[in-house]
Amino acid sequence: MTDIIIPTNLWEEDVETVITTWLVNDGATVEKGALIAEIMTAKVQYEIHAPASGTVAIKEKADAVVSKGAVIGTIA
Repeated sequence: MTDIIIPTNLWEEDVETVITTWLVNDGATVEKGALIAEIMTAKVQYEIHAPASGTVAIKEKADAVVSKGAVIGTIA
């Protein structure tokens, strides 16, 4: 199992981010590197890519406010 984590190096400030959209559904099969979600911090959009291939389990829904390093889902 591989965690889907909000990267800690996308922006400098220690501010929270919002998951604007998941581009895959819970239970979807993805390939490593696929674009799976988008987040927004201070009006800047960032992309989240699959860290591994497998089946996605979403932990944090769209519109959830999360911090750097937060686990927002897993891939099994």
